[in-house]
Amino acid sequence: MNKKELMNLASTPVNAPTYSRVDVHFRNREFLNIVYRTDIEKLKEVVPEPLKVTSDLIKFEVIDMPDSTGLGSYTECGQVIPVEYNGEEGEFYLSMYLNNQPAIALGRELSTFPKKYGEPRLYVDNDTLVGTLDYHSLRVAQATMTYKYHPIETEEAKQLITKPSFMLKQLPNYDGTPRILEMTRSQISDIQIKEAFRGDARLQLFEHVNAPLADFPVKEIVDAQHILADLRLGRPEVIHDYLKES
Repeated sequence: MNKKELMNLASTPVNAPTYSRVDVHFRNREFLNIVYRTDIEKLKEVVPEPLKVTSDLIKFEVIDMPDSTGLGSYTECGQVIPVEYNGEEGEFYLSMYLNNQPAIALGRELSTFPKKYGEPRLYVDNDTLVGTLDYHSLRVAQATMTYKYHPIETEEAKQLITKPSFMLKQLPNYDGTPRILEMTRSQISDIQIKEAFRGDARLQLFEHVNAPLADFPVKEIVDAQHILADLRLGRPEVIHDYLKES
């Protein structure tokens, strides 16, 4: 392959790229969000500066994506922390566990999301919406929510899932020193809310060293949301380069 052909590659392997260069559009993207109160000092320990933690609330989310352009069908799960950067409120994505290799690779390499392999599920069990996360053979998280009890207005639902997203981008040199170390920002765009509901919820987190969601104990569940939407994820932009700090 010549240089021009290599420059046109989206990813490796060269003869079977892990992901393609496509505009990813999510159709019928389904969210289960559990917002709960936890230990704010624990949150401060994991949120990088210059972001600032704004409350003791954290969001546990399970997202089912049955129709994702270029990526297929998959589910992901993780924790999101409310933060502020230069006066703008948003969310720091602490962790994301999912069961789709192209989405893991693209998410880490291009979109800067902190993705690693896990086995989440989102499904309806009779009259209950259920979200779970297993890390290989062990259960890590289990959430239940009443099914479609209280409708949420469209504009509020948009605001709930389109807050600015802040992520840490890290890539090492071959000697292990940082090659890229950046804070990035992105935001969901081109969104159409199809359904949105609130309800009662419960959340259990189980200790696991490689999926430490339980480091942030559940003190009180504040909100639970079930939202169905079509959308696109915005492209990330660098807002802080740690390697260029004086």
